[in-house]
Amino acid sequence: MQLNYKQIGDNGRPLIILHGVFGFLDNWLTIGKTISEHGYKVFLVDQRHHGRSPHEGPLDFPTLAADLKGFLEEHQISDPILIGHSMGGKTVMEYAVTYPESIKELVIVDIGPKAYPIHHKKILEGLNAIQIGEIENRNQADEVLSEYEPILAVRQFLLKNLYRKDEGGFGWRFNLPVLTSDMSKVGAEIVSEQKIEAPTLFIKGENSKYIVEEDWEGIQKIFPNARLETISGAGHWVQAEQPKAFVAALLKFLDETI
Repeated sequence: MQLNYKQIGDNGRPLIILHGVFGFLDNWLTIGKTISEHGYKVFLVDQRHHGRSPHEGPLDFPTLAADLKGFLEEHQISDPILIGHSMGGKTVMEYAVTYPESIKELVIVDIGPKAYPIHHKKILEGLNAIQIGEIENRNQADEVLSEYEPILAVRQFLLKNLYRKDEGGFGWRFNLPVLTSDMSKVGAEIVSEQKIEAPTLFIKGENSKYIVEEDWEGIQKIFPNARLETISGAGHWVQAEQPKAFVAALLKFLDETI
């Protein structure tokens, strides 16, 4: 599986960023450029079934972790800093428990290892309600989606995946049929019989409920050297809502652990 990616910067320690469900690497371009200016070689990666990576094969965390391993080997990247948001955070955690010998530092953004119930049903209904072969512009897609998702910022995030095909008409950057059928796997629990001793930073949004106080004991059973940073004024999309605070927390952690 050859994953689509974008490299920002040529020097410094490699840092890999994995997006969340419904996302793709473009969501992280601004953050990636900012991080690279602090001396890191940043790789933004589209996970399978998202962005310009292949829309084929299973959608589960063992597969996504194996994709990450293959990407690192293909590009001869060693000792990377691994960052993942939401679904990407689950991928990073699965990679850590599967290949613990290759882990140095981890940053997990607004997700924990516990199982999460399906909670994107309404969004999936809205996306599937868009007649992708008939719409002529994004406004038409937004009009349909607004009946299912009232928050404009969320709709704008989702509709960034809408693109004009070379042969005409629109297509999706994500594999909507697979996301619709396999969304339960995106919330699967990350299980480990061993402790991952690598320094790990969990970053959560103050207004997000993805990581709550009672989750911390379970997190530390797997990641005993984890710490938690809460970003004020942010929800689940921490890096988009409070980018300066997010980067500051990230760089502080890296300065203290590298």
